[in-house]
This record gives sequence, C-alpha cells and structure tokens, in this order.
Amino acid sequence: MTIAQTLDRAASIEDLRLIASRKLPRMVFDYIDGASGSEATARRNRSAFDAFHLRQEILVDLSRRNVETTLFGERVALPMVIGPTGMNGAYWVQGDLCLARAAKAESIPFVMSTAATVGLAPLVEAAGPLRWFQLYMLRDRGLARALLERVHGAGFKVLQLTGDTAVVGRRNRDVRNGFTLPFRWSMRKLFDTARRPRWAWQMLREGSPTLRLFAEVVGDVPTGATISEVMQHQINDAFTWHDLEWLRSAWPGQLVLKGVASREHARMALEAGVNGIVVSNHGGRQLDGAGSTIEALPEVVEAVAGRMTILIDSGFRHGADIAKAIALGADAVQLGRPTLYGLAAGGEAGVRHALGILATEFDCAMALAGATTVAELRGRASAAM
Repeated sequence: MTIAQTLDRAASIEDLRLIASRKLPRMVFDYIDGASGSEATARRNRSAFDAFHLRQEILVDLSRRNVETTLFGERVALPMVIGPTGMNGAYWVQGDLCLARAAKAESIPFVMSTAATVGLAPLVEAAGPLRWFQLYMLRDRGLARALLERVHGAGFKVLQLTGDTAVVGRRNRDVRNGFTLPFRWSMRKLFDTARRPRWAWQMLREGSPTLRLFAEVVGDVPTGATISEVMQHQINDAFTWHDLEWLRSAWPGQLVLKGVASREHARMALEAGVNGIVVSNHGGRQLDGAGSTIEALPEVVEAVAGRMTILIDSGFRHGADIAKAIALGADAVQLGRPTLYGLAAGGEAGVRHALGILATEFDCAMALAGATTVAELRGRASAAM
C-alpha cells in the first residue's frame, strides 16, 4: 500500500496514531506516545475536555466563514502552530524539515526545537517566514547568547523559552526501552525493528539521527541511558524568574514563555516583559499528577486580560478541542503529538494530512457553534454543569 493510500484511510488523529504505532519500532513510538510517571497528567489532559461544552447555535448564516487569525502581528491560515518537538529524525528521515515544509505549505508557524535533528541552515531553507525557535536554556550562558544571535540572524522573530524542564520528567516507557541517541541495540530491539522494514531501511540509508543542532552549538553531545538523561546534561537547572530578565534583554524579538499553568505565573510573565505564553504541562511528560491545561486556561486568560498572546498545548486531538480552547480565550493551539503521528505515518504528506483533519474538524465545530470567524468563537464555551 502506498503512503497516499494509507493516509486516505485515516479519518482522525487517532487513526494516524494507530498507523504510527504499526510503522515505528516500539521504543520510538513510545517516545512520542508516552508521558511521565503513571501518565496520569497525560490522561487528564484528554479527559478534561469533557468538562467544557461548546454552545450550539442554529439558523446562522455560515456561508462566508474564515478560519484565519493573527499571531504576533502575522496572519496565519489557522489558529494552530506546529510546536517544538525533539528527535523528529527518529520518526521519519529529516523529520524536522518535513514538519517545517508542511507548516509553510499550510501557512502556519513552525517552532524549531533546540533538540532538532537537523542543523539551522537546512531548516531555514525548508521553513517559511512563520518560523519560530524554542530554547532550552543552556548551562553556559555564553553559548546560549551565541545561539540566540545565530537564530535571530537567521530570521527567527519569535523565541519560545521552555520553562518546565529544569529537571526532566522520568518517562518510564523510555527507561524500559532504553531509548536514547545514538540508538542502543539489543536483540529485542533488532527483532522489533526487523518487523518495520520501511523504517529500518530509512535509518540504514540515512544513518541514525543525532541532536545535530545541539552539536552545532555545544560540540560533542554527551550520551545517556535515555534521551532525557542526554538533555539533562545541557539544560540549566538554576534558571529563575530573575534570569528571565537577562533573556528578555538578550532577545530582540517576540519572547514567549512555555510552561505557564496558573494566573500567578501569567502575571509574573507579564511583569517580566514577555510577549506571549504557552499554557502547557509538556503533554504530561514532566510533572505527573498536574492538572490539565484546558482547566488552567480560564484563569490564565482572566489574569492576562488581553495584554499578551496566549497559546495552549497538551492533549489536543480533535478540531473541537481546538475550538473549545479558542472559545475559552486562547489565541491558538500548539500541536505536538498529532503532527508527529502524521509524520510517522507518512512524512510531510502525513503532517499535512493531520493538519487537514484538524482544520476540517475545527471549521465544522466553529460553524456549528454559530461563529464565522475565529474572533466570533470567543465566549462560546462554558464549564459543563
């Protein structure tokens, strides 16, 4: 079956997830699909959507609908962003470039991760003008400044600081699988990989993915038993709200803080001169037992009171989920797993298929809620009684 035929059979993000689970070795699929600890936060991210209802409207003229919106002064075709994800070359050859090209084709922002498996130059060539950059704050501030200068010089206008990874969550699936880069092989892993010949051939032809951007910045990347261990070697675990002032002064563009989940932190971000926030719990991959992001969104929106851009991620799988977030006050939704399932299912075509599913579902939900624009959707959701 061709990639196109496979994708044609995928009607939902869950369908793409199932295709990805069949195409990827267990250790790789579990890295996308898994979360920290008992994965309670990841489950709550999904179940909490049921606590909010969209208000259905009837007898509304829906003949002229427009799902475009504006983020940081730029028009985008959908209230969606392909968020920062690492290790993308493990799911599909040059996966970062596939995601960037798909975002460019659909006219939405793409966020390059510090943990990208491609270098800066090829990513810039593949991405469109709506390219943003995600920063894990490095231990060496001199290296961090040099990276920021390179990124800004390459035309990235928006910087996202991930604030919830000072200590990387313990992800039990990765511990059991021993998932790290470069890949570490065992007989069990080799047998599992042999059952996925397309993936195995891609990796054999192109070579095992590496943290190429990290290598460009810091030189040799240390190894570890899991990918979390590798990242922990480089991430600054002493970076505070006070240090955020340094980053604000060092970055001349729009600054976004990712990992906000309370009104207090939203207000502190405002005071620090941040331009936007991402209401996020890292898809349940960090603090196990935390609340969901959709539950935190209303209090964050109230605290911000329209003074900064609000993005949200974690747990989004359907266009109606996105509609609920917009109705509750978010400006856009940042996507992680949905586009990665698409990437694993069919490369760039799979990413575009995932975006197409979400766009169609979002347009339908917006229309049935009686809104003809993204702005009109505001206020059309409420807590379930």
